Amino acid sequence: MAHIRIISPSGAIDPTYIDQAAARLRKWGYTVSEGQYARGREGRFAGTDEQRLSDLMEALHDPNVDIVLCSRGGYGLQRILPSINEASSKLIIGFSDITALHQYMGMQGQPTIHGLMCKHLATLPEDSDPIRYWRQAVDGKSISYMLPEHPLNRYGEVHGYLCGGNLSVLYGLQGTPFSLARLMDNGLNHLPPILFIEDIAERHYHIDRMIRNLKMSGVLAQLGGLIVGQFSDCEDDATMGGTIYETIWEAVREYDYPVIFNFPAGHVDDNLPLRFFSPAHLQGGELRM
Repeated sequence: MAHIRIISPSGAIDPTYIDQAAARLRKWGYTVSEGQYARGREGRFAGTDEQRLSDLMEALHDPNVDIVLCSRGGYGLQRILPSINEASSKLIIGFSDITALHQYMGMQGQPTIHGLMCKHLATLPEDSDPIRYWRQAVDGKSISYMLPEHPLNRYGEVHGYLCGGNLSVLYGLQGTPFSLARLMDNGLNHLPPILFIEDIAERHYHIDRMIRNLKMSGVLAQLGGLIVGQFSDCEDDATMGGTIYETIWEAVREYDYPVIFNFPAGHVDDNLPLRFFSPAHLQGGELRM
């Protein structure tokens, strides 16, 4: 079985979740180790920038490590992103702030998994869909999802690759070497990108600002498809003239690619894994990876 290294490149975590997640992973047959500073705390961060970078670089460099599991998101990766200088074939797993690391790996064309981290690996029932599909994704097995119905869905078919993650993090990377625009310019086997977005605790007008930024920068026009996940603790603002999903729809309605709303992924317990930067097939109400 694979060797999983747990690190904390962003926010500080309750170490109990590391213990519980590691115990469950070992029960499933994985070898588990952790970074020196995985349990660290420096204010809101899991250690200093230098410590968190050290753990990440060591994990990427260690030939015995197959998978790098980020313990949690929070905030902090953008502070160390410019200092990462390791080309690596490790499988990165995480979401939220880990979106920045997905972007880094995507620039190398290296597959990653947008999925559960330590808290949910420790606490969700073992027979739950997020756990079951997480194990399939990590073990390299194919995954097929029947997509939720939504009145704004626009169905179609696209063979492409998934990318994206947390909208706020993607917005913060615009204009940098790790932006979506740069990633899409690099291309991946000449496949069109299928963008996934989600967020938490953002104002409706700011979500509009971020999605309009992606439109004005040309990102939305380059897509082969869009999958909109959960916008948790984001309240609809009646002064914006519609719901948050309707605001996103207005930004993409002129394009002809498939758009799927209310996908079960993001800052929710029902957080299904998505395999980034590897072939994906979106057809009608089904996503296959």
